[in-house]
Amino acid sequence: MPRTPAQRGLLIRALLSLAVLATTAYLLLTTAPRLGLDLRGGTQIVLETNNSPTVEANAESTDRAIEVLRRRVDALGVAEPTLARSGERRIVVELPDVRDPAEAVEVIGRTAALTFHPVVGVAEPGAQPAEGERIVPDESGQQLRLGPAALSGDGVEDARAGNNPQGAGWIVSVNFRDGQAWEKLTADAACSPPGTPSRRVAIVLDDEAISSPQVDPSITCGVGIIGSSTQITGQFTQEEAADLALLVNAGALPVPVEVIEQRTVGPTLGEEAIDTSARAAIIGLALIAAFLIVVYRLAGFVAVLALAGYAGVSYAALLAIGATLTLPGLAGFVLAIGMAVDATVLVFERAREEYTGSLPKAADRGFRGALSAIVDSNVTTLLAAGLLFWLASGPVRGFGVTLTIGVLASMFTCLVLTRALLEMVLRSPLGRPALSGLAHQGRVRTWVERRDWGWVSRPLRWLLGSAVAVVLALAGLFAVGPNLGVEFTGGRQLEYDTGQAVDVEQVRDAVAEVGFPRAVVQLAGDGGVSVRTEPATDEEAEQIRTAVADVAGGAEEVRDEQIGPSLGAELRVQALIALGLAVLAQLAYLAIRFDWRLGLATVIALAQDVVLVLGIFTWLGKTMDGVFLAALLTVIGYSVNDSVVVFDRVRELRGRKRREPFHRVVGGAILQTLPRTVNTGIGVLFVLGALLFLGDGSLADFALALLLGLLVGTLSTVVTAGPVAILLDKRWPGAGKSRTPSRQRERQGTGAVV
Repeated sequence: MPRTPAQRGLLIRALLSLAVLATTAYLLLTTAPRLGLDLRGGTQIVLETNNSPTVEANAESTDRAIEVLRRRVDALGVAEPTLARSGERRIVVELPDVRDPAEAVEVIGRTAALTFHPVVGVAEPGAQPAEGERIVPDESGQQLRLGPAALSGDGVEDARAGNNPQGAGWIVSVNFRDGQAWEKLTADAACSPPGTPSRRVAIVLDDEAISSPQVDPSITCGVGIIGSSTQITGQFTQEEAADLALLVNAGALPVPVEVIEQRTVGPTLGEEAIDTSARAAIIGLALIAAFLIVVYRLAGFVAVLALAGYAGVSYAALLAIGATLTLPGLAGFVLAIGMAVDATVLVFERAREEYTGSLPKAADRGFRGALSAIVDSNVTTLLAAGLLFWLASGPVRGFGVTLTIGVLASMFTCLVLTRALLEMVLRSPLGRPALSGLAHQGRVRTWVERRDWGWVSRPLRWLLGSAVAVVLALAGLFAVGPNLGVEFTGGRQLEYDTGQAVDVEQVRDAVAEVGFPRAVVQLAGDGGVSVRTEPATDEEAEQIRTAVADVAGGAEEVRDEQIGPSLGAELRVQALIALGLAVLAQLAYLAIRFDWRLGLATVIALAQDVVLVLGIFTWLGKTMDGVFLAALLTVIGYSVNDSVVVFDRVRELRGRKRREPFHRVVGGAILQTLPRTVNTGIGVLFVLGALLFLGDGSLADFALALLLGLLVGTLSTVVTAGPVAILLDKRWPGAGKSRTPSRQRERQGTGAVV
């Protein structure tokens, strides 16, 4: 008997779900997680910059060196590292869970000054270089006299390792930004007879000629090699070629560095803090599960199973790419599970509206009706995540990776796994209307149906309240000033030799009692304790030493240095540029999918949300650190998502009610999506509430920032995005109108349709 299209679709979704879940189970059973510095600790490398012939080693050149080192660490595949200047010339690099510390030290510590030189001739033993020349050994050990550099690493666009097409070994292909300098260098070398040393071109890395090939005899004098690329050959292994390409791409250090110390450091968070946060996450997820089952009954139970699958798929994907797991990252991962409820709630509320007696048909229409809102909200988030990954670096880039994984896993869970499970359950004997949770209206929808759509007819009144809130937030930012964390401002690094092993938990408690609850306390080597805190006076530093000594029975200070910010100026600029371009990309997408008026209203509401969260944190005196930065990026994603859901409904209503005044369309869209807003908000609130009241230190502030973002993001859609769209439509009519008349039937009721 041939299958119907519905049966074929169910079969395909079921098989795809099984394949993904089987792969997930394999990864979970065979792949060990890489834990961050806060959970496991890692390797600490202390570097010291030295003077070069042209650059003095000082604070400025050391800061430039940090940015080059950060690019190298990122290219090594090390996620969530910490790099900060200590004093004037020292750089502290902390790498979590590095598989080969020796390789990391080798790659990080090289100056990597790449230059391209004409070969003047072969140097006699003991000869001194003439003025403007240098003598370096080639790959065979022969001493070459080289002329001034014709090209440097700054002129290289990119470098890639690859197999040698001419034989065994690996090569590095180099592309130049401007091929004219390379063409002139080879044109001059081609004027020498074949086989002579002066027909060679030397490629020098850190005073060593790694390759010095002859210019091909077919190249004539004065013409040179035309093009903007070449190949570096030197009998490299695959690892050596990959490291060389990495160094060339990251750039040369402005000053040479020397490794003066390498050791193992313990986790920055205590075992008790980790356990408390884990309990908070479990409690929050259990409350979400209970809430879904109470509100949506059988459908809610299906959603809980699907969310468990979402958690497994997301976590397995993080393991597959080798992501480093930190406590804020895991907290964001738990929050993503709460956010994944949003798509499920959208479908369930739409299915409730579509129910006319057949549960399978209602579910099918629910998924079809909610598809556009789910796709639009996730695509806008993916645009932001992609730009953060390609343009930013450091923790902001890592956030883009985890956000992308979360979004893709959420879409798979909702559109494939949840749909397959729900269709199978509703077609089974359990699929009875009273038990399904989709055949009755909720209390919020019943209340919504009695409300008048014209409640937002005076948009200026709503915007006045928004303006007052923004002014108060800006007043806090400019009058009080933000309390930036040590990642942004730098601070003080103190280290003590206790002579014996100590309980790091007791040291943390003692340091917190003397007024430094946010100090990062770690075990450093054998019998050492490291304390990193915000700027502190000498008197405060002595209080910290006394606190450590009281716990350890004595503490001798072995290091006391000022440290620079781990989130340096270049990283912050890159993050702001990436974020700005992400917002513009979202605006362009929304203008295409919806309307430029609705897109602009969304971006204005987003900007308001960011200002309000910053202002409230400033007034509360909370610290804005790297964890807060991750929370703020999450707030931006949630704000856009909420506005997209409402404006998707505006587009649908305006297509069906063309004669309805636009302010009534906006009011109706907000009301009809209210059940989704309330139910999603409650689900996320359970997780955030548990993290806020049971979490520890910066993790509690992380939850507070997200909680504020949840509230202001929801309200801004009502009091800012909607009213702004109404005003823009009054000035430039046509917001939200479709190009072709809608052919959808007129629906009865005003349920939470998206």
